[in-house]
Amino acid sequence: MLSLLRRSCPKLRFKPGYIFGYPGPITTRRQYAFSTATGLYGFDHLKTPKGFRRFVDDAIERSGELVAYISGMPSSAEIIRAMDEISNTVCSVIDSAELCRQTHPDREFVEEAIKASIRVNEYLHYLNTNHTLYNAMIKAEQEGNLLTNEAHRVAHYLRLDFERSGIHLSAEKVDRVNRLSIEISQLCRQFNQNIVNDPGTVDIFPASLIPRNLHHLLKPIYRSTSVVSKDSWRPGGTMNEKGFRITTDPHTLSCVLQGAPNDEVRKMAYIKGNSVPHANLGVLDQLVASRHELAQIMGYRSYAEFTVKPNMASSPEVVMSFLLEMSKMVKPSADEELKKIRDFKREKCGQQYGDLEPWDEAYYTAMMKSSAYDLDSSVVASYFPLPQCIKGLKVLVESLFGATFHSIPLAPGESWHPDVLKMSLHHPEEGDLGYLYLDLYSRKGKYPGCAHFAIKGGRMVSETEYQLPVVALVCNFSASHNSSTARLNHWELETLFHEFGHALHSLLSRTDYQHFSGTRVALDLAEAPSNLFEYYSWDYRVLKTFAKHYSTGESIPEKLVESMQGARKMFAATELQRQIFYAVIDQTFFGEQPTPPTSSIVADLKRQYTSWKHAAGTHWEARFNHLLNYGAGYYSYLYAKCFAATIWQKLCQEDPLSLTTGTALRTKFLQHGGAKEPSHLLSGLVGDGILRNFNGGMVPDISCLCNEMKLEKV
Repeated sequence: MLSLLRRSCPKLRFKPGYIFGYPGPITTRRQYAFSTATGLYGFDHLKTPKGFRRFVDDAIERSGELVAYISGMPSSAEIIRAMDEISNTVCSVIDSAELCRQTHPDREFVEEAIKASIRVNEYLHYLNTNHTLYNAMIKAEQEGNLLTNEAHRVAHYLRLDFERSGIHLSAEKVDRVNRLSIEISQLCRQFNQNIVNDPGTVDIFPASLIPRNLHHLLKPIYRSTSVVSKDSWRPGGTMNEKGFRITTDPHTLSCVLQGAPNDEVRKMAYIKGNSVPHANLGVLDQLVASRHELAQIMGYRSYAEFTVKPNMASSPEVVMSFLLEMSKMVKPSADEELKKIRDFKREKCGQQYGDLEPWDEAYYTAMMKSSAYDLDSSVVASYFPLPQCIKGLKVLVESLFGATFHSIPLAPGESWHPDVLKMSLHHPEEGDLGYLYLDLYSRKGKYPGCAHFAIKGGRMVSETEYQLPVVALVCNFSASHNSSTARLNHWELETLFHEFGHALHSLLSRTDYQHFSGTRVALDLAEAPSNLFEYYSWDYRVLKTFAKHYSTGESIPEKLVESMQGARKMFAATELQRQIFYAVIDQTFFGEQPTPPTSSIVADLKRQYTSWKHAAGTHWEARFNHLLNYGAGYYSYLYAKCFAATIWQKLCQEDPLSLTTGTALRTKFLQHGGAKEPSHLLSGLVGDGILRNFNGGMVPDISCLCNEMKLEKV
């Protein structure tokens, strides 16, 4: 399976004279910041689009050498390091190709990246079903007494990964698993590409239906209309009537739903934005069917069981029990919030307009927040110009970890767009800790959301040399309509801090093996650091250090932050209920009896798990791309929400920017990546109460989240 060997990748110590891996390690700032021409992300191969071909050729050649070395059955320690070397080599290509495919403006680079990804994925299926490698893993695991704890853990999980790839199956079944895996990868690529290709559009006439503060987001359009003469017997002329075209990508749709007073405009935008791309409905049907077949060949009842078993939850039954507990807990508060929104709408529009529609939620909740706390989103955004927000990231690492972010020059050929920045995370005693690319502005054809991309994982190269992690943080912020600099809404700042939590998990990781580097952890632990750092985006003690008015330089007023915090809590139960609904949909699609993900199933589950009705004819799942990377794993966001609430309240809340807090986060949690059991990491950080055993799995304690949201536990 692609996800299996991709998890592992450090570079290793072999016997003297053995050829070391490919490409060379990135270990010092001096080595990585010089101005000599290079290729994308510092890889010399990637100076041109066709360089991806040689990148793949060399990776396969080097991996073949390592497979041959392992076949000689060297010591267990050398086997583990050689396996990790293979994975590091292959991951360098796959991760670079994925980032290129999602962000590069040059179509030729994108096409070559796609081809490279396909070739390496096909090679991975050969590696993952190689009996020589599997037998070597069995040997290494059995000789665990000769290994470090981390190396033995690598051996154990690599052996399980081989088995989850079908190594134990007949040749015929292995071939089918490989073909299904390739098909699933292609379906995932097609799903994402369809989202980019078909964001949906709605044409609105007349232009007066769109408020002025949304004009900069939309495209002016014109149509010819007949002009009726005062004398009806005389033919009239024609005139051009102005309107606006709404592109219903997530960002624009969100702004329109919050800011358009006209019900019909919101309805049209909502329905279109939640119905495209229509082609993805068929893609999703195929994806569900392929994953279900794969899981059953592997001996599992469902893809959900296949996905969940290696993680803390351990079974779909534990996941669903947790989700039901959360659903019951939040329902009374969510119902009460719905009633408040309905009453507010009736007050504004009259009793005859009292029924709430799905396109009403964002508009009326925004209005209610503004009314209750005198909030103006443009005023809030004025304190978050993007350069100041980047300064906020620097404040975090300096205060918490005693480290600094330095902007460093990009070598010729290293960048993929003029907007890209590069930063080095530097510690005064330890030197450079890792490198971060920032690609934060939106542009046509770019990955439409916000995400953290790994390029290289951290790993030991020798007794004295460490390969430093390299990651990219990709967002889609838009410059203000009267400025060349983006000013972020607060939810965009929260998203930036969320993704930065992932980046820190990678950059501060100090595992011996890339198999466990950074975010290569159990699925239901992976989102905990990112959710934790969302709290930092709401704390006044943090915000006052960097949030400055773009014009006056005034620090953000404490009263404004208190209003933002109050508004955040107004509909927190509704938002939590929505996340539970998403997780239930995910479990249902990939459950034991998969049913095509039609709107009727979504509608039924929405009625069951939320307080809102479903809009007929909509298919929001058609661009819910978490079903791809987090298939049957979306529940992990809710696990993370609970973990983060506990860590924040027990460790960070008292003094969020103290070095003591940061040292605990780094040394007890972040630096270990996946090298230790998730439950041990969490308990070691804040004590045993953060999670509990349940029905053979582990579930988070929800007490701190309940306290935060003022919810009653059921």
